[in-house]
Amino acid sequence: MKPLFSLYEKLILSKPWLSLLLTLAVIGALATQIPNFRLDASSDSLVLEGDQSLKYYREISKRYGSEEFLLVIYQPRDDLLSDKVLANLERLRGELAALEGVSSVVSILDIPLLQSPQVSLQEVAGGDGLRTLRSPDIDKTLVAEELKNSPIYADLLSSADGKTTALQVNLESDPEYRKLLEAREALREQAASGELVEAEQLLAAEQAFRDYAFIASDRRNALVEQTRVVLDTYRSDADVYLGGVPMIAADMISFVKSDLVVFGSGILIFIIVTLTIIFRRAAWVLLPLFTCLLTVSFMLGLITTLDWRMTVISSNFVALLLIITLSITIHLVVRYRELLAKNPAWEQPELARQAAYLMVKPCIYTALTTIVAFASLVISGIRPVIDFGWMMTLGVTAALVIAFIVIPTGMSLLAKPADTGKASQTVEDKPVTLKFAALTDRLGNSILIVALLLALIAAYGISQLKVENRFIDYFDESTEIYRGMEIIDAQLGGTIPLDIIIDADKPSEEPVAEQPVAVIDNDDSFDGVDEEFEEDFDDAFEDEFGDDFSDDFAEEGSATPSYWFNKAGLSRIEQVHDYVDSLDETGKVMSLATSYKLLRNLTSGIDDIQLTLIQRSLPEDINSILVNPYLNEEKDQVRLNIRVMETSHSLQRDELLKTIKQHLVDELGFKDDQVHLTGMLVLYNNMLQSLYTSQILTIGAVFVVIMLMFLVLFKSLTVALIAITPNMLAAGMVLGGMGLAGIPLDIMTVTIAAISVGIAVDNTIHYVHRFKTEIVSDYDYRATMYRCHGSIGKAMLYTSITIVTGFSILALSNFTPSIYFGLLTGIAMLAALIGSLVLLPQLLMVFKPFVRSAG
Repeated sequence: MKPLFSLYEKLILSKPWLSLLLTLAVIGALATQIPNFRLDASSDSLVLEGDQSLKYYREISKRYGSEEFLLVIYQPRDDLLSDKVLANLERLRGELAALEGVSSVVSILDIPLLQSPQVSLQEVAGGDGLRTLRSPDIDKTLVAEELKNSPIYADLLSSADGKTTALQVNLESDPEYRKLLEAREALREQAASGELVEAEQLLAAEQAFRDYAFIASDRRNALVEQTRVVLDTYRSDADVYLGGVPMIAADMISFVKSDLVVFGSGILIFIIVTLTIIFRRAAWVLLPLFTCLLTVSFMLGLITTLDWRMTVISSNFVALLLIITLSITIHLVVRYRELLAKNPAWEQPELARQAAYLMVKPCIYTALTTIVAFASLVISGIRPVIDFGWMMTLGVTAALVIAFIVIPTGMSLLAKPADTGKASQTVEDKPVTLKFAALTDRLGNSILIVALLLALIAAYGISQLKVENRFIDYFDESTEIYRGMEIIDAQLGGTIPLDIIIDADKPSEEPVAEQPVAVIDNDDSFDGVDEEFEEDFDDAFEDEFGDDFSDDFAEEGSATPSYWFNKAGLSRIEQVHDYVDSLDETGKVMSLATSYKLLRNLTSGIDDIQLTLIQRSLPEDINSILVNPYLNEEKDQVRLNIRVMETSHSLQRDELLKTIKQHLVDELGFKDDQVHLTGMLVLYNNMLQSLYTSQILTIGAVFVVIMLMFLVLFKSLTVALIAITPNMLAAGMVLGGMGLAGIPLDIMTVTIAAISVGIAVDNTIHYVHRFKTEIVSDYDYRATMYRCHGSIGKAMLYTSITIVTGFSILALSNFTPSIYFGLLTGIAMLAALIGSLVLLPQLLMVFKPFVRSAG
């Protein structure tokens, strides 16, 4: 360490003005990039890195033409079907459709009415003359009944009570976005499979997609804002809410911006107040504050230059960086003031040099342990958490370097305080930390018994930890996200989409005797069907549908009956549909069974041949509603679209998915490889289920690395084990407390244990390092404890209070996981402080690891 410090002294401390100016120049250059700072709230924030389910989800979305859309929830104060409300809906629909980026708007005004009054199958097939709410002389009583009972429209575009409707605002597809995404994913898959891929090519594809995604995100956010402007003009006549994934993404970005401002401003005010109370001297307020601002400016400029996007997970980045930088500066300033009180004759440069020399070793090790904590997040598998880990790893490194440049050089350039005799005084002559020493002295081994009981309680609490949560609870009840999701769940069929994809049963390997199949050829003949039946069928079909319909179909050429679009196939789909619809956690279910039920309502006695003819001859606008979203003939595959009740307190995603899959295989007889579950519910569940593993890996990695660092620093296994114990207990208490309180692990709280240990262990390092230094004077463990509590204990108390209060400021967030993160991390830090001032010294006095040397 001495050679390293000598180099530091030669390059930095000996040239204070030059060191400061060069530091300011570098940070100033990076700070010019801050106006280009970018935020990200893409769906990648809620999925597991490298999740193969994501690839399948994208394939299915492309195959069935799933579009992004906004959902406008409209609750008029008058009757929904009154002329006034329908006129308002017409006007609203037109204004939304006119917005740039909107491809179409679907509302109750646009849907074909099939039961108001009931139409024939021939009218549906012909597609002409179907009524809508725009048709003259419409019977609104029948319309109300159809909206309430239709297998298609009920709980989708209209609520069961007829008081709420929804407008689906479909957004224009973005071919360039999909093209760049597919190019990036193709190169990623090649690289993952071991194929030779040029690094520059992959990096270029990654960057091209990121740049365009930012442009596309800006367009979507602008569209969301324009939509809200339109909706504002209708709020006098109705309660209007906006929903949909693009809206949630846009609001998440606004939350991140708000959190950055609130957290940053709150922490800065807190720093000024804290330093004023502790040091009561302008120099010791301004110098640490200046250091904190420089560190944040450096990192914001750096991550902007590196094109790292801030997400809702890393929105507390600035607050954390300010807190960590402040803790380093407080340790330096407290050490300087101690030296000044003991050596009032020393000159400022010597005081600054000695303060830096005495603190560089423990500060480097405390920074390293904090870095280990944040670096452990990169194994989480969740992209925003990974990026957050790297950001904070660089941030802590920058905080250490900048603090050891600015604070010592600033000290050496400042005038020495006149009241040097009182330099060590802060809030009081007798530090409150001495009371902790007296408590430890008085309680003795009772502390160990209490610690053991707390460890047992924590272990039980950890066993109760869960990952299941309600996404809606991530947001405050006053936010539009919360209110919109609540109404959609309660009245419009559910929020989170789940798709069940069923492939056609693969033919057996064994030869099977050929069965006659009805195939319609160009000459209107039926293979395998005798001529007499053909004539009877033609007569019956023409009676039902007319000559034109048969002629139109004949022109289509030969056709093979669909694997699914027949009575047997549709009946099997209906079994799945009805089962899923019966589950408490599901809302609206849409599938071919929906169409089948509708067809049965329109006519009776449909056979397979009629079904084939109907399928081939439905007009495109009807097909786009009844068939295309749920059947892919090329793949012989069907899709059931389910909306899951996200607000349900009984929702257990993983259990629900397993139960559905098991029922389809075990009870309904589908083969395991026929059935696939996909959708945002699956992706989100995969991420949640990974949190258990992520928590174990991150906390395990942190403890292993910190133990190794303790062995290097203290050169004693006994001391290393003693030092790690209070921090393990603090982390266990927080995780156990979460389990006992029913607070689930999520993308934010999963980081608490690792980060808490990484930061809280700083106190342990400082205390044990000082204890090891002080004990050699008399090898009196009790006296050494009092000396350490009266010296380094003060800095530990100040920095811990600063960190605890700083984390508590995160409670001002609009994002509930950030609130939990701030409060729980603060509690962990408080527990670690008490452990370091009570449990740690007792362990040292019991085991006495430092032995007087023989010499």
